[in-house]
Amino acid sequence: MPMQGNDSGPGGPWGHPHKPDIDPEEWIRSGQNQLRQLLPGGGYKSIALALVLILMAWTAWSAYYTVPSDSVAIVQRFGKYLKEVPPGLHFRIPLGVDSTTIVPVKRQLKQEFGFVTPDRENSFQGPSQQTAIRETQMVTGDLNAALVEWVVQYRISNPQNFLFEVREPNETLRYVSESVMREVVGDRTVDEVITIGRQEIESEALTKMQSLATKYAMGISIDQVQLKNINPPQPVQESFNEVNQAQQEKEKLINEARRDYNKVIPLALGEKDQRIREADGYRLKRVNEAEGDAARFQAVLKEYQKAPEVTRRRLYIETLQKILPGLRSKVIVDEQAQNLLQLLDLNLRKEVKE
Repeated sequence: MPMQGNDSGPGGPWGHPHKPDIDPEEWIRSGQNQLRQLLPGGGYKSIALALVLILMAWTAWSAYYTVPSDSVAIVQRFGKYLKEVPPGLHFRIPLGVDSTTIVPVKRQLKQEFGFVTPDRENSFQGPSQQTAIRETQMVTGDLNAALVEWVVQYRISNPQNFLFEVREPNETLRYVSESVMREVVGDRTVDEVITIGRQEIESEALTKMQSLATKYAMGISIDQVQLKNINPPQPVQESFNEVNQAQQEKEKLINEARRDYNKVIPLALGEKDQRIREADGYRLKRVNEAEGDAARFQAVLKEYQKAPEVTRRRLYIETLQKILPGLRSKVIVDEQAQNLLQLLDLNLRKEVKE
């Protein structure tokens, strides 16, 4: 299997600084030309010596390399996988015997679908201008169209599989992601895709993408799938916005009605409970008073039955004690008294004069 980014040095295709690739023959020819200018009229031994020194310097310079702290290096000897080395300064057999590829295993990478970010790290991070629109065009489960933009964030979990198991793992990941997203979006209505189903779509797409990445032995661990802008196609954009506005107005009115309901109904329920408690209190009061009056009457009845005449007279006296203090004038009449009206007239005249 051909190696990707062969002998890329520290950084490789992901943007780390590394040594530039140098063509030895071109370097030697340049040195020869410079020596011919310095040694006119011959001096081939000096030229040969200079070439040997240049070759030795280049060999020594290419015998070491540095692996960044967030990466590992895959070493190949004559194209065959040899070992994986950790970050730091390392040495190798020069002159093309050993080649190294830097793989950023501790860095979170991403791929963008439907839009392009300036200064992207590699050519597979985002789509080309020609394919950006095509990637976003999807058909939903209710046969409507939607423009879906999303981002896949991933890490390289197995550098050996990433380099040798799949010919172009970054490109393959783009195909896998687009296929899964079209499948997930195709199982839902356009309203779910644009409004309420975003989180569910992200979760299901993440699970399916990771399953395929493991099945294909891509050496990639997908961390997150995040939906970005989701819009209807341009020809129906205005109508869709009107529908959204109407739905928002509907939700606003519903919320206002619920607010008024929560404001009025609890107050009415509180007043109802208060009235019920007042009625219960009045009921208990009247029942207790009635029971007390009945008990008092029963007690009086008992005493009356024991001595009717005495009880009758006592009740009569007690009644007079209550009534007489409230009278302004009192007339006590003997049974044999006559001309009662004259006495009453005198009293009335006296009261009028006063």
